[in-house]
Amino acid sequence: MQQSMSRPFSVTVYCSSSNTVADMYFALATSLGVAIAERGWRLVFGAGSIGLMGAVARAVHANGGRVYGVIPHALDTVEITYRESDELVKVATMRERKALLESEGNGYIVLPGGFGTLEEVAEIIVQKQLGYMDRPIVFLNVNNFWSPLLEFFENLIEQNFVKPQNRHLYYVTDSAQDALDYIGNYYPKSTHPMESGEAVRTALE
Repeated sequence: MQQSMSRPFSVTVYCSSSNTVADMYFALATSLGVAIAERGWRLVFGAGSIGLMGAVARAVHANGGRVYGVIPHALDTVEITYRESDELVKVATMRERKALLESEGNGYIVLPGGFGTLEEVAEIIVQKQLGYMDRPIVFLNVNNFWSPLLEFFENLIEQNFVKPQNRHLYYVTDSAQDALDYIGNYYPKSTHPMESGEAVRTALE
């Protein structure tokens, strides 16, 4: 998707909404939020005020950045929703939420998270694999959090369920600054989604 002239460069962050994870992950979320704001980029996220979601959003705001949040009506409560979002969009379903998180981001960063984060990142990797979008995807792999998943990806490649070139669909780092550098310097191979079945088959070969 081409960037709107009125919309700032935006990074979508997928992450946990748990308040009980280790402090190192909160520190990571905070450092990422600071770095996003310092670059003048907009945060796009799932509009949670708790867990790593809340940490990254508060860090963006504390450093003068802007926040775009998307939350389903079923999760929209005083305790959960980050109502300080500069733009807060409420939707009916999780599918609508994921669609907006994808379309509003110029790039995607995956912080540590649970089942919801896994679902979100798997969907955008497949979207990129099939050519429906070409934007940078970054795993922030602090404390080797994502290493078991990345090893599973390698197992998929070794057993021919995934093509070796699909390693290039995502980037892995343990540094928030490096993640943002990668996104900022990313040059898409194409600007248009694949439309034909033949094009999709080519992407899988």
